[in-house]
Amino acid sequence: MQFYGRGLLAGVILSLFILSNPIVGMNMSAYQAEEEARLIAMLLSAGRVVIDRNQSLINDPNRDNKGFTPEVFERQVIEEFRIRTGVDLTKPTLTHLRGNVIEVLGELLKSSKEVVAEAQPEINQMGVGFKNFIPATFGSRVSERFSGRSGIGLKQTTLQPRNPKNAPDPYEAAVLQRLLTQPSQSVTISEMPEGDNNLRLLIPIYYGSDCLQCHGEPAGQLDISGYPKEGAHEGDLAGAISVSMPLDQR
Repeated sequence: MQFYGRGLLAGVILSLFILSNPIVGMNMSAYQAEEEARLIAMLLSAGRVVIDRNQSLINDPNRDNKGFTPEVFERQVIEEFRIRTGVDLTKPTLTHLRGNVIEVLGELLKSSKEVVAEAQPEINQMGVGFKNFIPATFGSRVSERFSGRSGIGLKQTTLQPRNPKNAPDPYEAAVLQRLLTQPSQSVTISEMPEGDNNLRLLIPIYYGSDCLQCHGEPAGQLDISGYPKEGAHEGDLAGAISVSMPLDQR
């Protein structure tokens, strides 16, 4: 199993904002960008949770047409996102969100559905158990597609990437190193690094108990997908969902 296996505990319920600049010093563009970036990260996280919850169905070798269609995924992810944020994507006009935020979230939802649609041959393959269509795989495919379309940087990142695309940039690496020294908690890192016209936002992700079959001990032993285990323990930092929001686009 790749980085971000099943059952990861995402810090998304409480939002403790840690800012390099006080929020009172942020202009409206930066403030709006922060909210947009947070919702983008939360929607990707909601999609990962839905993929995680359906792992037993996805990996059932005795069923071909499993019924986990893009439409089924969409209904589940919209509900998960509503529970986490209070935002109902089926009724965007009733939310407090500005039009471009609704459009961006719609683009991310569209990218997510497309990834699930393209994975149907994997999901419905008979005679094969583990399909490797896990939250990490889903998140990487969605992030790359969404970033290419929107110009907004979205990725999963970790200090020990199995997928080179998840390697942290210098800023992400510094934040992840900082998080290693803190107890696992629900926290959102939102900063505007000096000299950078991008608002940076990271939501840390921690290993849950069912992640350890692929990421736990003994370190170095190959897991079901052929990667060496990291030797992680429940509650250890796994990585983060990272958003880089260009302020000149807001």
